[in-house]
Amino acid sequence: MTISVLLVDDQSMVRTGFRMILDHEDDIEVVGEASDGAAALDAVRRHRPDVVLMDVQMPRMDGIEATRQIVADATTSARVVILTTFERDEYVFGALAAGASGFMLKNAPPETLIRAVRVIAAGDALLAPSVTRRLIEDFARTQPRRDTRDLDRLTDRERDVLVWLATGKSNAELAEALGVGEGTIKTHVSSVLSKLGVRDRVQAVVYAYESGLVRPST
Repeated sequence: MTISVLLVDDQSMVRTGFRMILDHEDDIEVVGEASDGAAALDAVRRHRPDVVLMDVQMPRMDGIEATRQIVADATTSARVVILTTFERDEYVFGALAAGASGFMLKNAPPETLIRAVRVIAAGDALLAPSVTRRLIEDFARTQPRRDTRDLDRLTDRERDVLVWLATGKSNAELAEALGVGEGTIKTHVSSVLSKLGVRDRVQAVVYAYESGLVRPST
């Protein structure tokens, strides 16, 4: 299956560089480009990409607002990776609040960009290595407490899985911790996402903190 990608950045040289990197991959196709957030919304509706690589600082509409509108659009299943030159907490917070599935720095090596596209397209979530759990904890502290009624829909095992997700463990690590196979973990994770109404693991982790199921460390 080919992964379709939309590139959104106000600098044409950046878009060209990303296109050159991604077009070399047999399983990735760049289907369109946009130079600002408003144009990105139109491009998403037109091209129906699997993944959107979204710059933060752009004219007319920034990447955070564009991400919020893309995620809120029920007619698209596009997942957004926020790309920025700046390693600043407010960008991470804004991306998380907007519903982004990933966050990485533009100066990451090409192989990291390629991996990010594949990880996001597979339904997982990605944070730059420098974006630690502390940032999600700090973000959760700034948000109003989320309605916890959806938590009641989870089984005891699904709650356990959500708590372990909040520690940043992979499916393989979760399987080892809970003594089950990876296939079972994938089923549990999928069920958790569905019952909580979130798109991916990052949003599930944010939910776990916002609901109070997992508490920030002191």
